[in-house]
Amino acid sequence: MISGIVLAAGSSQRMGTPKALLKIGEKTFLQHIVETLHSARIIDVVIVVGAEAEKIQKTIIWFDGKVVINNDWQKGQLSSIIAGLNALDLTKSEPEEIHGAIICPVDHPLLTQSLLVDLLQGYWLSKKRIIIPIHRGKRGHPIIFDRELFDDIRNAPIDIGARAVVRNHEQEVHEVDVNDEGVLINIDLPDDYKKYILNYGK
Repeated sequence: MISGIVLAAGSSQRMGTPKALLKIGEKTFLQHIVETLHSARIIDVVIVVGAEAEKIQKTIIWFDGKVVINNDWQKGQLSSIIAGLNALDLTKSEPEEIHGAIICPVDHPLLTQSLLVDLLQGYWLSKKRIIIPIHRGKRGHPIIFDRELFDDIRNAPIDIGARAVVRNHEQEVHEVDVNDEGVLINIDLPDDYKKYILNYGK
């Protein structure tokens, strides 16, 4: 199976409020992402929090999975990915063995069930170890990493992060061409939120 890791540890300084708690429709970014993962049968999900961890944790009483606090969140996204990987139960045996993880930054909330299904099919059919969505020639998020690359991620340069693993294993990359612009949309600033989210679903 493929597990999900949702990265929600950043300070959201430029947004001015935790991105995890921003609303998309009637739900927070965090709840929307987790429920979309579940809808694609990605049931084993880890949420990684850091900055404002207590505030975020108080809002996720709906979540019955594992929540991990990354005390090193200031070191950047890679530290949160590693915290998420370390929280996965890799001792699971067949048929529930963890084969890989899909990494979902909370500031890329425009996931759809069909997108996730396409990425999962790309993983199982291509036999490649890195699955990346591509829209109009640009790579986006979320990305699936095979379990065999978890140690490479743990040992990646902190300033480059998981991108270094992708660069070092380009022959293992399978790009999934999607029509979904959401794979490219990063909600980083209040203007991004107004542009892409406020009219979501209308």
